[in-house]
Amino acid sequence: MIPDSLTQGQYDTVYNFLSLVIASQLFTALFLLIALPRILPRYRQAVTVAIVVCGIAAYHYFRIFDSFKDAFVTDAIGGAGDYSQAAGSSFNEGYRYVDWLLTVPLLLVELVAVLALARAVQSSLLKKLVPAAALMIILGYPGEISGDDGLRGLFGLLSTIPFLFILYVLFVQLTKSLDNQPAGVRKTLSQLRFLLLLSWGVYPIAYLLPLLNIAGSDAWVIKQVGYSVADILAKCVYAIIIFQVARIKSLADDPAFAVIESAHDEKSARV
Repeated sequence: MIPDSLTQGQYDTVYNFLSLVIASQLFTALFLLIALPRILPRYRQAVTVAIVVCGIAAYHYFRIFDSFKDAFVTDAIGGAGDYSQAAGSSFNEGYRYVDWLLTVPLLLVELVAVLALARAVQSSLLKKLVPAAALMIILGYPGEISGDDGLRGLFGLLSTIPFLFILYVLFVQLTKSLDNQPAGVRKTLSQLRFLLLLSWGVYPIAYLLPLLNIAGSDAWVIKQVGYSVADILAKCVYAIIIFQVARIKSLADDPAFAVIESAHDEKSARV
């Protein structure tokens, strides 16, 4: 539930974390766009998807940021004082779910695309992962906006089912596709799956706070901070690792490209 009021410190904490996410998403997208020529064309699809994911997230965080500023206001001179909910305005948590509905399936597309698997294998994995990811988000939203603990628990349980299926595909079925990858790529992608698990694990913890009788303004602030940190990990850090995988595979696939890139790196080091 959205609190009726926030202290100055609570307001500043949420404000600063939302601002941090916007900057992280925008500049990650900018870096990837500039660095796109540093990988072979066959891997650029994965990095392009990562750019799109960060762009979508940045847009929705602008909307979340504006919604937050509109929802909580203060009459204190200079803005130093407690903030209360503005009449006729409310913080819109729905922006997060629209963002996740678009970006979570795309995160899985990034992972599959960077492997450059045979078309049939890639299609098979995506047909399993993308619908499951969308279903996980759709089932979670009714519980998020519900004030009834029973409904929240029910939809939380339902959304866990596709989540577990995604983990099964990532840690069981996808493992079979990693055998033909370079050793460094296998290790990095294995770590990448655990990053997804770690960052996605923040969402259900924040989701379950009301069921654990943790409520009030402190709990709400913790949830917003948790969501923000998780989005940085699951999108920005994840995207940088996807780029690193694409670069490793590019250098391994094309010796001529590796020579050119090595010369470029040496020149940059001397500047």
